[in-house]
Amino acid sequence: MTMVFMRLLPVLISFVLLAAHFSRGDNQPLMLLSLLFPLLLLVRKPWVVTAVQVALVVGGLEWLRRTLELVQQRQAAGDPWTRLVVILGVVALFTMASALVFRWAALQERYGRSSGP
Repeated sequence: MTMVFMRLLPVLISFVLLAAHFSRGDNQPLMLLSLLFPLLLLVRKPWVVTAVQVALVVGGLEWLRRTLELVQQRQAAGDPWTRLVVILGVVALFTMASALVFRWAALQERYGRSSGP
């Protein structure tokens, strides 16, 4: 059980970061959804993996969208923006890469998914 938790930790961190992002943007419904979505991981069904992976990719795309928005604001104000792109780019990449944890055999077994063709 501990090993499963450790393998799912990137997924949990990604959803907490998304919840913080939506909270800062005063989007309470999406903040709540980001906090509750990981509860799906308690259900051991193959569709859970797909739902979580889609949510993580969409979350990563949201980070990229917000990055572009902030870069435009900073450029218009004449402020530096390189560090912002690096930090939020890493967060976006981490969020999307978190979807790959389900490739581990232990998680595929847990959620009833085959390891491939």
